[in-house]
Amino acid sequence: MNKSIAILISGEGTNLQAFIDAQKEQLLQGKIAVVISNQPQAKGLKRAQLANIPSDTINHKDFKNRDEFDYALSKTIDKYQPDLIVLAGFMRILGTPFVTKYQSKLVNIHPSLLPKFTGLNTHQKALDANETEHGCSIHFVTDELDGGPVFAQAKVKVSQQDNKHTLANKVHQLEHQLYVKCVNLLLSNRLTLNNQKVFYNNEPLIGTIGL
Repeated sequence: MNKSIAILISGEGTNLQAFIDAQKEQLLQGKIAVVISNQPQAKGLKRAQLANIPSDTINHKDFKNRDEFDYALSKTIDKYQPDLIVLAGFMRILGTPFVTKYQSKLVNIHPSLLPKFTGLNTHQKALDANETEHGCSIHFVTDELDGGPVFAQAKVKVSQQDNKHTLANKVHQLEHQLYVKCVNLLLSNRLTLNNQKVFYNNEPLIGTIGL
């Protein structure tokens, strides 16, 4: 049976588009069951609509606190029973009960070479720190911000001509390729999480997977 994915977004949905394109070209080893956004105006919702993928909006502003929002989000996800939950530019911090419930099937992509530059504005932070390389990381989600086990990274060189926009564009290109590759590995059970340790082809993963 084809495995299914729920993709959570907050904005443009460029990584979502990479998954939509991969699905269209039959390069995704699963099916996008639903796209969920916490922002009603997220452009990614339009991308889902154009691809005839079910979508839902759970506006975090409609809830008194994080726990209530997380509960509503969880209820919506559970309607679709996805095998994997993919955070793709989802800009809400998820609480411990939510993360614990979906542990080992909840993954995120972050635009830096973790553990460097957690949080926001990573491209500018990399420039300010005079980094010679930058990139993106994919990790299982825990209740520590950008702190779960990292299993994949891709790198770009930082040139003296780069600004935060050119650097972001370079990293986006990597993200789109790496995220689809890793989600396929997760869907085929070649990548798994057990007791906070990542296994690749049933062996403990040494280092990270690249492109």
